[in-house]
Amino acid sequence: MSPVDISPIPRFSQHARYRGDKVALLYEGETFSFRRLHTEVGRLAAALAHGGVSRGDRVIFHGLNSSTFVITYLACAWIGAAFVPINYRLSSAEVVDMCHDSTPTVLISEPEHAAQLIPSFDQLPPLTALVVDTDPSLSAALAAAHLGDAPWHPLSEFIAVATEETPVPVALHEEDISTLLYTSGTTGRAKGVVLTHGNLWWNSLNVDSVVDTRTTDVYLAIAPLYHIGSLNTFTLRALTRGATSIIRRTFEPSQTVDDLVRYGVNGFFVVPAMLAAVQREPGFAEANLTALRSTIAAGAPVPPSLITAYADKGVYLQQAWGLTETSPFATYLETEMTLLKLGSAGIPMPHTEVQVVDPDTLRVITEPGDSGELWVRGPNVAGCYWNNPEASEKAFVEGGWFRSGDIGYFDTDGYLFIIDRLKDMVITGGENVYPAEVERVLTGHPQLTDIAVVGCPDPRWGEAVVAVISAPEEHTITLDDLRDFAADELARYKLPTKMLRLESIPRNGAGKLDKPTIRELVATSILTGR
Repeated sequence: MSPVDISPIPRFSQHARYRGDKVALLYEGETFSFRRLHTEVGRLAAALAHGGVSRGDRVIFHGLNSSTFVITYLACAWIGAAFVPINYRLSSAEVVDMCHDSTPTVLISEPEHAAQLIPSFDQLPPLTALVVDTDPSLSAALAAAHLGDAPWHPLSEFIAVATEETPVPVALHEEDISTLLYTSGTTGRAKGVVLTHGNLWWNSLNVDSVVDTRTTDVYLAIAPLYHIGSLNTFTLRALTRGATSIIRRTFEPSQTVDDLVRYGVNGFFVVPAMLAAVQREPGFAEANLTALRSTIAAGAPVPPSLITAYADKGVYLQQAWGLTETSPFATYLETEMTLLKLGSAGIPMPHTEVQVVDPDTLRVITEPGDSGELWVRGPNVAGCYWNNPEASEKAFVEGGWFRSGDIGYFDTDGYLFIIDRLKDMVITGGENVYPAEVERVLTGHPQLTDIAVVGCPDPRWGEAVVAVISAPEEHTITLDDLRDFAADELARYKLPTKMLRLESIPRNGAGKLDKPTIRELVATSILTGR
């Protein structure tokens, strides 16, 4: 075990001592200086310890982005507990399942989510259930929540009854579990990714080595913080570096434009769908975004048209690629290469290795331009899934490599291009079609507001390529329109042969296309076809 204490608490405490008046968080009209935030974190840490939470125990947070989310994470680190933030959009059954899987000592839930869990409360494992009543922005939600006789305890009372003094922060090392993050479950039952403090620390070192970040920066958190990209790209690092974070409960495009300008935001993590929504806002064209140096986009490839639109405003999007298991980044495209390597996810992070492997033969592919499954190795990469040895054995293989399930290739200069998820590939007439490639082209269609591509059974070709679109009502779009638009950039077999139009296309909490739901809609809908 490494003797170096890499807990975030010592650095966070240092900022509270020497720069206590500096703003750490801006949240829903409240300002948290480092001194105030440190005090609140210490109080919750003492309460958790008094409530029986020990080193290595799990604490679940069930709610939206908030100051309480951040305080709970830091309080867990203070006492050496593992923080388990879960998707607030999950059903009660899914929350119950995650509670049984992670066996938390404490569950902290916002009022709306606490109320939703009441019918399933008796199915939860033994735990202390706390409802957030310390957030003024949730006072209306708390008053409206019908908690009945369910044994939810107010968080404020849980903190107030703690009799012990604030404990001495626990020293943490690379092997200690920091967070347990459940994947979205789009391929079946969600898997708990075990991220250690070492994983998060090495990701921070990677980011600080290549991204233009400064201690005076202001960051904006709009993507869900239960997503590793939003949590560990800027927000956690800001707390240890002494920077300022603006926390928004949810993403609102107009508010985002206003925040970027009003606060002179220097960096934020986004998914491409958010960038597209911000660009469509009426105030985007006039918005002064000159302070925005570090805009890291991940979660899906960014369409080239979107990259150039932001570049025209002097904002050079920095694409990155990674997964929850890589905490989050394995590659990064530096600012100066944004337009020179349009659409690339960059090069491997300084302390991370990436290789392309044939998923069938497991042969390492070294030829530029030849695609295969991307494997990742490095100290930022998780080592297993929680309580899931079978899934761990398949994904974490010999030599310390992690099989990502993503398909990509390196060009002749060593820059990575992501093609798609291996599981999303459509096989039509014996040809492999990667939906993300088709989506990137069709995203440029001027009348579409969103696009998804999936496969559906076809008696002649095995599978058909289906374009699922949304567009303003005044636009009439046909399948032939889509095919004609993409014909110059895609091989004929890659062009969609069926189309489904929806008012809006389902996306998950991380802003990614919800492919399982989209496939279900396709399966139960009447498609426009050739």
